[in-house]
Amino acid sequence: MSFNSKYHIDVDFEVPKKLQWYYAPAFFGFWLVLYLSLVNTQMNHMPRPLTRSDEASHPNSFIAQRAEDTLIELTRIGPRVVGSMANEETAVEFLRAEVAKVEAEMSELLEIEVDVQQASGAYMHWEMVNMYQGIQNVVVKLSEKNSTNENYLLINSHYDSVPGSPGAGDDGSMVVTMLEVMRVIAKSGDPLAHPIVFLFNGAEENPLQASHAFITQHKWAKNCKALINLDSAGSGGREILFQSGPNHPWLMNYYRNVPHPFANTLAEELFQAGYIPSDTDFRIFRDYGGVPGLDMAYIFNGYVYHTKYDRINAFPRASFQHTGDNVLSLARALANAPELDDTAAHSEGHNIFYDFLGWFMIFYTETTSIIVNVMVTLLALLGVGISIYYMCLRSGCSWKGVLLRFSITIAIQFVSLLLAIGLALLVALFMDGVDRSLSWFTSSWTIFGLYLAPIIFGLSILPALYLEKTKRDPLGLGFRIQLFMHSHCICLILIMLTLTGLSIRSAYLIMLCILFDIVALIVNLVTKWHRKAYLFAIAVTVCQILPFVFFTYLCTVALVTLIPMQGRSGSSTNPDMVIAALVWVFSLMFAGFIAPLIMFFRKTRTIVLCFLGITILFIIIAVTNAGFPYKEKTSPQRYSLIHAHRRLHNADGSTRIDESGLYIYPQDRRFEIARDDIAAIGEAHKVSDFCDEEMFCGMPLYNHRWNKARQYSMWIKTSEAPEIPSDYPLLVLQDSSELETPTQRRFNFTVAGPSHMGIFINVKNDAKILNWSFNDTLIREQAEPPYMVYFSYGLDDSPLEFTIDVEKTTSTFDTPTLEIGIGGHWVTQDITAIEKLSSYIQRFPSYAYIQGWVGTYETWYF
Repeated sequence: MSFNSKYHIDVDFEVPKKLQWYYAPAFFGFWLVLYLSLVNTQMNHMPRPLTRSDEASHPNSFIAQRAEDTLIELTRIGPRVVGSMANEETAVEFLRAEVAKVEAEMSELLEIEVDVQQASGAYMHWEMVNMYQGIQNVVVKLSEKNSTNENYLLINSHYDSVPGSPGAGDDGSMVVTMLEVMRVIAKSGDPLAHPIVFLFNGAEENPLQASHAFITQHKWAKNCKALINLDSAGSGGREILFQSGPNHPWLMNYYRNVPHPFANTLAEELFQAGYIPSDTDFRIFRDYGGVPGLDMAYIFNGYVYHTKYDRINAFPRASFQHTGDNVLSLARALANAPELDDTAAHSEGHNIFYDFLGWFMIFYTETTSIIVNVMVTLLALLGVGISIYYMCLRSGCSWKGVLLRFSITIAIQFVSLLLAIGLALLVALFMDGVDRSLSWFTSSWTIFGLYLAPIIFGLSILPALYLEKTKRDPLGLGFRIQLFMHSHCICLILIMLTLTGLSIRSAYLIMLCILFDIVALIVNLVTKWHRKAYLFAIAVTVCQILPFVFFTYLCTVALVTLIPMQGRSGSSTNPDMVIAALVWVFSLMFAGFIAPLIMFFRKTRTIVLCFLGITILFIIIAVTNAGFPYKEKTSPQRYSLIHAHRRLHNADGSTRIDESGLYIYPQDRRFEIARDDIAAIGEAHKVSDFCDEEMFCGMPLYNHRWNKARQYSMWIKTSEAPEIPSDYPLLVLQDSSELETPTQRRFNFTVAGPSHMGIFINVKNDAKILNWSFNDTLIREQAEPPYMVYFSYGLDDSPLEFTIDVEKTTSTFDTPTLEIGIGGHWVTQDITAIEKLSSYIQRFPSYAYIQGWVGTYETWYF
């Protein structure tokens, strides 16, 4: 662009010289030190755990050591799987004994009532009918003596665990936290305007059956008006509040007063959108009981979640104190909250909520958020407009010239954002293409080089080239850099307004970015520092400290949460794409206004190219053995395995398949890494190869998640049959009878077998299921067969009786009408005592964790 001589440069404007390139490392070092000294430190900051010796001086406080001692005793029971003696008898007696201890030292002002619920029922869980029989809950009501208040606070956690896991973190830690909170409240004798119901539920992992049993059947369920749900997707660290309400913002009035807040709307929206491969009882209480509440869970060290390594030695004592202080504070506050007497009157919409480094909480309603977003947008546009006006006034360029340059920088900035995400995704595709995905799984520091570095390069290279090309432009360097910041602000405004229009509450994050940029702009305009490049840069740097700290804090929390989850999120998606997208989103927020400041240094292009060099270096590291993702015990690779026998019958009763084998379900993207070890067992066939010929692939699928993962699952025939216990699944057709017309018939069945079974149902010869005795959602919504019913039982092992009503209009009942398969799963066994199964597991690499059991699958035609 040529200089128009009829304009002059204002004498007040300073034309700066670029800083020497060797100051750049100090600039980057400042942000790194800020992250390490504040963000990283605060991420790991925990309260001092109180011991039994502190109890005398802290009589009304949560004692971490007591909770830890209780967890040691609970985990000594071993895995507590629904249907096992450990879960149905030993754990129940343990809880009753612990409650008796609380009752023994309880204040005379309070009273305790204990009820052990046994229930049966069914509901839809995603695509399958989830059916239970004789599962248990230990329910404790703590109230003032002679209390007549019928509005209760509910606090829930689960004492069962997945097969093979002692369940220290998930969810024994929360169980003992509840026991200690109960003890402190009961002993202190503090007023309880509303009774507290402590629900120790015995079938969450099945999934979510006991909470459904409580909220739909228990005598106290209708009285529960608010909820504190306690769960875990990790082991230790700080528990995060990741769901609130819904539509009850008053709950946050009480949460904001907890001693150690840790909560975020972003976590809530990610969870509810299905990006977190998990579910909690909170959904059941919300959907089936309409109970609003707070959903809290551990998320750190998710590597041991649902493994045998989820032991007490992996759970830090300080985490008990962190969670105990918060839950105790919440229980006391909510139990005396007047809102419990009429929660419907306080249903006012969604919240936006977030903490700052665990120091304090900020929250406001979604309506307020929309107003704030619009006001910040208007303020930002006004500030940018005034800034451009002063550029015209002070630079010697016409307003048309400045607007032209602004338009160019907006285009460059927009392309830079696309280039940044494009480069990050390209790295993700490359890593996956060369079978090196998840290289950051154990060594998370490699994410800096693999994804943050190319994003910074993408954000900076085009602006650097443009500013170098236009270095003789009459618009000074400081003003041109400000234009790039304004351009980034405009891009963020468009993103924020789009998210706001889509009712995505996490738009508040973008609002904060824009707000702090505008604060810096206002400071520069008021002080006239915008004319002086270095002072302008100092103001920007100072105003970016808080957002940098906040957004890197959130990014770290998100990575700490999601990285371990990618090891159990299945093989169908590339986990590197998830991490690349996540880092890009947060980079726009914590680096978008900092990256342009790089342009103040000499050899800008060389500095920016260094980030590309870092990316290449880290890719080289990642594809070598240094990038191997797994470590035994601390970050293992996960597989589920069933040593199964399957027998499939023809319509005439003859057997078409009768064989034993291993069903192997890899839970992450890198299943090829153990291909040689698996091949040594036998020839592996894709389970998906059987799906066109057989109902549900003719395999003993454990639940609907296994069905979704069948494309990457394997079947290996074995010469050795599994060691099947005596309770082999037995399906019996009791009778069939005509209904209203000869074209309709009712089939009556009974099935008996182990405590966990899958019932698979398909129709043949144009038959149509009119009704059945299972939950009727699939039939009522006319879902396409085949259908899956997940069935489990606790104490009640009596045979399951069910009926299916069928109609056939184009054929007779002399031809096959129903195909029914029964999968049996002996998940309550100790696999170390099963010689054949153990021998197969030992053939896997040492870094692999195998969750295994024996099973059967058999089909019949009727």
